[in-house]
Amino acid sequence: MKKFFSSVMTLAIAFAMVACGGNANKENGREAQELSGAGATFPLPFYNVVFEQFAQVNGDAVAYGGIGSGGGVRNLRDKIVDFAGSDAFLSDKEMGEMDAVIHVHTCMGAVVVAYNLDGVGELNLSGELVADIFAGEVTRWNDARLVELNPGVQLPDEAIIPVYRSDGSGTTFVFTDYLTKVSPMWASKYGAGKSVNFPAGPAAKGNPGVAGVIAQTKHSIGYVGSEYAFAQKIPYARIANQRGELVEPSSASISAAAMGEIPTDTRTSITNADAEGAYPISTFTWMIIYKEQHYADRTREQAEATLDLLEYILSDEAQSITSEVHYAPLPAKAKEISLKNLKTVTYDGVAILQ
Repeated sequence: MKKFFSSVMTLAIAFAMVACGGNANKENGREAQELSGAGATFPLPFYNVVFEQFAQVNGDAVAYGGIGSGGGVRNLRDKIVDFAGSDAFLSDKEMGEMDAVIHVHTCMGAVVVAYNLDGVGELNLSGELVADIFAGEVTRWNDARLVELNPGVQLPDEAIIPVYRSDGSGTTFVFTDYLTKVSPMWASKYGAGKSVNFPAGPAAKGNPGVAGVIAQTKHSIGYVGSEYAFAQKIPYARIANQRGELVEPSSASISAAAMGEIPTDTRTSITNADAEGAYPISTFTWMIIYKEQHYADRTREQAEATLDLLEYILSDEAQSITSEVHYAPLPAKAKEISLKNLKTVTYDGVAILQ
């Protein structure tokens, strides 16, 4: 059973414990460890399941605080966690401000544009129209451009209430990265980032917070991870992709967005992909760890457990869970690159994986 605890300081922690928690791990001959991480709420439903499975398989417990990608990266920079979860890969500038890190793909998912409109079960949107809504330039649901894109749908003569993230968020980065690609206006006025100065509407913390506000607020619209919209039973729009196809997020449409090249450091955006059937606001999400694992008095056993966790997440067993919780599995090339990069991780300068 998963137990949830909250901390006013740094983490909202989910522990997955097993009966042998304090005993030696029989498979690798070391003591079972307790790992801690923090960051993105976007993949949290997937992580909750995977961490529990990992505890059962490996004997190590994982505590993870869904405090947003920005908070997770800050905790890693402060060297108070074993890993950070982030939907936004670190920029060259951010990487230059830290000791060397590696990014490890964990899964893929979709940022959906969810809405709350009585009697409207289906909604079509284009990227440029979404940008204009969140920029406060399209303000009513029966705007002529919305009506044209949704023939036969009775859109109300009501003000649109956009909802966005209040915290530093990888989900915000993915969403605004997409908007900069499809809207010159958005690119020039607002740009992409974990925090953006949205001009209108209420803000909420975390994907659960945004989903909750949308669920409770008539005529609202907001961006959330697909699992959160599904859990709250909030409808979400079909989005026109680069080829003009109106696409819903699914394991297949998310996977279609990842058909391009993946760089060796894994830092890549797959929003607005030019691929048939691709959902245009798809993304990888990452765990970020230090390349040299001996820091902040961490033991070699903690370092080994961290790599064991990442290897498990990249395994077929863990990746098979993704579609069950409304994400998508990593393509083979992404797994191959991430596993290769794990072999460069060291403890006191010596590679941990041989």
